[in-house]
Amino acid sequence: MAGLWLLAVPSHAQKKEIEEAQTIIKSGKKVEQAEKLMVDLLKKDSANRKNPKIFATWFDAVEAQYLQANEKLYLKQKYDTAVFFNLTRHLFDIAEALDSLDALPNKRGRVKLKYREDNSELLDRLRINLYYGGTFHVRKNDFTQAYDYFHHYLDAAQQPLFSAYQYAEKDSMMPQVAYWATYSGYRLQDAEKTLYYAELAKNYQPRVQHVLQYQCEAYLLQKRQEAYLQTLREGFRQFPEYPYFFPRLADYYTAQGQSDSLMYISEYGLQVNGEEPLFLLAKSMALLQTNRYDECIAVSKQMIAANDTLPEPYYNIGTCYLNQALELEHRGEPRKYRQELQRLYAAARPYMEKYRQLMPADRQRWAPALYRIYLNLNMGKQFEEIDKLMR
Repeated sequence: MAGLWLLAVPSHAQKKEIEEAQTIIKSGKKVEQAEKLMVDLLKKDSANRKNPKIFATWFDAVEAQYLQANEKLYLKQKYDTAVFFNLTRHLFDIAEALDSLDALPNKRGRVKLKYREDNSELLDRLRINLYYGGTFHVRKNDFTQAYDYFHHYLDAAQQPLFSAYQYAEKDSMMPQVAYWATYSGYRLQDAEKTLYYAELAKNYQPRVQHVLQYQCEAYLLQKRQEAYLQTLREGFRQFPEYPYFFPRLADYYTAQGQSDSLMYISEYGLQVNGEEPLFLLAKSMALLQTNRYDECIAVSKQMIAANDTLPEPYYNIGTCYLNQALELEHRGEPRKYRQELQRLYAAARPYMEKYRQLMPADRQRWAPALYRIYLNLNMGKQFEEIDKLMR
């Protein structure tokens, strides 16, 4: 709507041109010319921006175009659907501009609304086309246009023109439209647009988890780390099995060394689904970070029993055995613990070798581990191979 006020408009309306436009509208022929006459008037004199008759005639001219387009579509005649939806949006822009003039007090300081009731009644019936226009452009992957249509639909709830309809309280479509506006903003990678209607979109129950994901992505774009983490937590709390939230929270807590938080979210997830590999893996990581090696080994073996193609459980088990060996070595009595150390290195070997097999590119993790294992088990051939790889 703002664009309507940026027109370089002239000083006073020409009665003859208004009458000519009205005659064209009544004839139903070349009604686009009637619109052009009014737009030209607005361009000729800036005073014309204050003349509601020009806007009212402009509105009638566009309404006439809309009616003709609607008839063609109804009769399944050839017509540009995008143009049809644009006429709807155009009507809203003009009517809202007209309403702002209509609501100005007269010389006596009184407001006498001449156009609001009729225009709002008409546009209330047409408003659903703003939603359909938005979804039409979503299907075309034109998310800039889509967002604008959804915004027009939702913004009507804030417009005095539609105050009698109380859309914010009574329109059950509002959350659904807000979801599509939020989705369009997300697809545009526009953080402001993504967040603008996100809170309202959360009331659209079928897509709440998606809205929370889009919010997270918007906060990342804005580099708002705390808002991002808070929304991740909210999303995981409400939707623990939705694949977006948990892995990112787990990665963050792992990177920060926040073992207690990692353990908490893994246990929370396991209460919902005790067989979910991601929750089990996070628990094993938390146990490893807190030196609870036997428990970590048990959880990791549980994961392998369920799915022997996951690499991390093998690495975690191998690391647990190596860490236990390191603890013994630090006691400074190698002869006393020699047999136990041999057992631990032997126990670590198959798991670390399996990790290497599954993750050959992750040399920085398995190579140093296997170096220690082969050295302590006196496996000369294998040790030489690893030694060469690490040079």
